Amino acid sequence: MSLLLKPPAPLSFDRTLPSVFLAGSIEMGQADDWQRQLEIGLEDTPAVVLNPRRDDWDPSWKQSMSDPNLRAQVEWELDAQDAATCIAMYFAPTTKAPITLLELGLFARTGKVIVCCPDGFWRKGNVDIVCARYGIPTVSSLGELLAGVRHALRLG
Repeated sequence: MSLLLKPPAPLSFDRTLPSVFLAGSIEMGQADDWQRQLEIGLEDTPAVVLNPRRDDWDPSWKQSMSDPNLRAQVEWELDAQDAATCIAMYFAPTTKAPITLLELGLFARTGKVIVCCPDGFWRKGNVDIVCARYGIPTVSSLGELLAGVRHALRLG
C-alpha cells in the first residue's frame, strides 16, 4: 500500500499523504541495507517512502557541484527531506555517516526527525546532545525506529 520513490524518480506524489525520508548511513558496503528493512515494514502503510539509496549509484561521480549526476542526487535528497512528513535517521555503528550528521543539523529544528543512534556510533554523544536540545525523539534499534515512524505517519 505504500509508494516507494528512489532517485532519480521525480518527487511527484500526493503531498496530502504522509511520507517518510530514510536518512542515514549508506557508505556503500559499510552499512547494511537498513532502508530496505524499513520499506518492508511500511509496505502496509498508506504512505510515501522516500529512499535515497540509489539503485544505479556510480562511485566515479565527482564530488563537485559541477557534476550533474551528483548535484541531481543531492538536490533530490534535499527536496525529498523538505517534502517529507517525517525524517527517519539511522546512524549505523560501522559508519561515519557525515552526510547524515549534516542532515541532522539541517533538519533538527523541523519537528519531523526521529533518530536511531545505537551504541558504538563514533559520535553518539554529539547526536544524543543535539537530539536532547531540540526535542528529537531517539530510539536504539531499527525495530523501534520503524515503530516510531509508523506512529509519526499515523499522526501526520
